[in-house]
Amino acid sequence: MAVVDGDTTFTVGGLTEAINQQLRQGFGRGVWVAGEVSGLRASGAHVYFSLVEEIDGAKATLAVSLFANVKRTVMPKLAANRVELADGTKVRIRGTLDVYAPSGRLSLKVSDIDPQFTLGDITAARDAVLARLSAEDLIGRNGRLPMPVMPLRIGVVTSIGSAAWHDFRDEIARSGFGFHLLGIDARVQGDQAEAMVAAGIATAVAHAVDVVVVIRGGGARNDLAAFDSEAIARAIATCPVPVWTGLGHEIDRSVADEVAHTAHKTPTACADALVDLVAARAQAAEGLWTAIAATATTRVAAQGAALANRASRVAARTHQAVVRSDERLRARTERLVRVGMMLDRAESGLVERSRRVELLDPARLLERGWSITTDADGRPLRSIAQVPVGAALSTRVADGTVTSTVTGTVEDPEEADRDDHR
Repeated sequence: MAVVDGDTTFTVGGLTEAINQQLRQGFGRGVWVAGEVSGLRASGAHVYFSLVEEIDGAKATLAVSLFANVKRTVMPKLAANRVELADGTKVRIRGTLDVYAPSGRLSLKVSDIDPQFTLGDITAARDAVLARLSAEDLIGRNGRLPMPVMPLRIGVVTSIGSAAWHDFRDEIARSGFGFHLLGIDARVQGDQAEAMVAAGIATAVAHAVDVVVVIRGGGARNDLAAFDSEAIARAIATCPVPVWTGLGHEIDRSVADEVAHTAHKTPTACADALVDLVAARAQAAEGLWTAIAATATTRVAAQGAALANRASRVAARTHQAVVRSDERLRARTERLVRVGMMLDRAESGLVERSRRVELLDPARLLERGWSITTDADGRPLRSIAQVPVGAALSTRVADGTVTSTVTGTVEDPEEADRDDHR
């Protein structure tokens, strides 16, 4: 520093030192600054990033240095509260302001980090999202969807190749059931996670899956911040098929868990639950099949017995009817035989009568020498009393008629004797 014409002139280094002295005097041993982490990078044992804040469309930026000696103290405290430094994380940092002479850049040297600020910000954002979803009755909407009878087509939205994916897939494979997994790759943390997970759910639905599963491994609380986002929550709540989650955190429930059909603590637990559900449904189906088969067997046996009984009764009745028919046929046959015999006798009688009639035929009698005598009126002559002397008679013989006149009559003595005894 020098005095020229009464004015103090600083060298660059001197001015930097003077500024740092003023900063130390003005801000004492340190100052708390809140902002969003951006551009996080490690350089050796040290960590550098910026704290940013959006103001009227522009970003205010403050460089931050986390040196190794402080890092050894701060990081365990963050880990104990399941907070991890990452781009996009909102933090409250205590540190001292310093202008680095070689670059002339103002920076904040970290001396402490408040994990509760980060957790509080996450909680506040989470509560705000839940309040909006609740106002639209979206919290339990997906949970009210019925589960498919046999959910075997599973859409899995996760980071393909991650431990979560392998754990889930291996557990499903060991089940022995015919699951079909449709793996949909998506970032599960960071700036792209919201859009990719929401799009992954839509892709799974487009492939007609039975259930959508959203999984990721464990991590810091703020690593799971994407699953507190409204975009993912709405994608799950409005999904037309059940959405299960397995987000790998044992303590907290994310907004995604709250709106999901079913939430599980880990990807493996999610896979186990699906296997158990399918096993229970398969066992129930087997039980129903066994019951149906037993019922069918019992009913078939009963109907078979009833049919056999009816067949026996029908056979008995048929036999009885046949026997009765045989008896009636035999009786009728016997009657026909008797009729035949009667006809034979009648025929014999007719033959005999015909023979007798033939023997009594006047023509035959005439041929044998008999004659027929009639009076003048043509009446057959049976008694001498019918003709007086002088009466004309006609006598028919075989070859003609003889006409005669009665000259006298002689009574048969035997006939006269019979008349006396009468």
